[in-house]
Amino acid sequence: MSTQTQLEELKQATRLAMAGQWDAAHNIAQASGHPVANWIHAVLHKIEPDEGNSRYWYARTTHRYEEYETPEEEWQAILATLSEL
Repeated sequence: MSTQTQLEELKQATRLAMAGQWDAAHNIAQASGHPVANWIHAVLHKIEPDEGNSRYWYARTTHRYEEYETPEEEWQAILATLSEL
């Protein structure tokens, strides 16, 4: 799979998460080997809430559990990051 295709799938996962379709977003993130997928995975588990699992996934990123005040802010940051790659 091309990098561009991966990025588009991760953008779709983020949009799905923003729309409350967490299972679909989780499936995409879990299947992806891209580093941003770990961040998406972390936020999904934060929303769940499953703090331990969320912190596990955050440890695989350059971000922290407490970095963003709301999931909405974090989703926007993820989309911005994906757009810059």
